[in-house]
Amino acid sequence: MVQRIRIRYAKRGPLRFTSHRDFARAFERAVRRAGVPIAYSQGFTPHPKISYASAAPTGAASEAEYLEIGLQTHTDPAAVRTALDAALSPGIDVLDAVEAEPGTSLADRIDASAWRIELPGIAPETLAQAVEAFRAAAEVPVERLTKQGRRTFDTRAAVAKIEVIKGDPAPSEVTTVPCAILDIVVRQVTPSVRPDDVLSGLRVVADLEPPVPPRATRLAQGRLTAMGEIVDPLEADRDREPERADIGER
Repeated sequence: MVQRIRIRYAKRGPLRFTSHRDFARAFERAVRRAGVPIAYSQGFTPHPKISYASAAPTGAASEAEYLEIGLQTHTDPAAVRTALDAALSPGIDVLDAVEAEPGTSLADRIDASAWRIELPGIAPETLAQAVEAFRAAAEVPVERLTKQGRRTFDTRAAVAKIEVIKGDPAPSEVTTVPCAILDIVVRQVTPSVRPDDVLSGLRVVADLEPPVPPRATRLAQGRLTAMGEIVDPLEADRDREPERADIGER
């Protein structure tokens, strides 16, 4: 492996229901179709060098999913982005690609996520009352079935920000039904706290029960600053000037 490329991609529309396992298979096929000079692991069953960073839950849309690939030859990241975007289905959109800074880890640059959650059928005033109750609580325990069995954990400690925002639902989802919008920032903890866990927490503290399934979209991932901003994990890599070669020039 002579080069690492870090990629940001989006999951939109019906593709938000793609599981991480299905996406990983589709991405490997796209790498082959695009002619990306992917590097492989050693041994009897070589695997393409692809690593993923905290994938969004199935059913959630995202504008900020990240992965890293290892290449056999130096290649222009912009050419990789264009080729992969063309090889993937519409709704899985490759937004950015940069050469990784040597000696750095993508996972080390992500410790929080920003989410927008639309709650059709919930009035903003009702959601605001539930949010105030959540903020006032010292802890908000919820229960979820994990790979290690059923576990109870505190959602309140993981939430760095939670507020009701003004805005409109996604254009394709506009109806006459009221739709409250929740803006949250969640720290990476173990076990991970997902948007549906935060909604479970609102149910615990305020008996908030959405009449229809909410729509969650991840807007950003990265390092959470003291000012409450999330730093794009690719920002530190963008100033690097990669060695440029088009796909196929190897």
